[in-house]
Amino acid sequence: MTEHQNETRAAYDAVVELYASMFADRRLETHPFSRSMIGTFAELVRGAGNPRVADVGCGPGHLTAMLDDLGLDAFGLDLSPAMVDHARRAHPALRFDEARMEALPVEDGSLGGVLSHYSMIHTPPGELPALLAEQVRVLAPGGLLLVSFFATDGPEPVRFDHKVAPAYSWPTDRLAELLTGAGLDPFARLLHDPATERGFLDAHLLARLPQ
Repeated sequence: MTEHQNETRAAYDAVVELYASMFADRRLETHPFSRSMIGTFAELVRGAGNPRVADVGCGPGHLTAMLDDLGLDAFGLDLSPAMVDHARRAHPALRFDEARMEALPVEDGSLGGVLSHYSMIHTPPGELPALLAEQVRVLAPGGLLLVSFFATDGPEPVRFDHKVAPAYSWPTDRLAELLTGAGLDPFARLLHDPATERGFLDAHLLARLPQ
């Protein structure tokens, strides 16, 4: 792993119980825009006929459980072993494994969807294309990727001090261009004011791998 991955993993390992307590509400009652986009993602994945979905960067597993509730065959992957251990305890009926986002333990073309809910934000901009290529590798034709992130109005990604580990906000058009460059069709987006005072918009991009 790279130095920033080691630092990010250690940072999340150190706050797992506090972090998990902040997301005990797995249905996102206080986050209606995220709930709406995840619901749309789940509906489209079910409609495409392949319900197998990876929650990449799953943290304590609350959204993996939400995807399961929405009728998907969901499993979670995370860099932090402490997060994976917590997710397994909290949701024993579901599968959780430790994994790096650029080397997913998933077969080529096997997934109907990938959820990346604020899990790419710690990746330096130069490394993001490789992560997106890995998401494309595991998606079946017609599969969907939902990416949620912090958005900035400027022309370039902005590094900022996230509460857990250094992170980056992205111009929405710029990230959409990266999705296109990876072979995806970004067909829906949602931007909204944040639920807390972070100084960035919250953004969601929904993209499809062409048939």
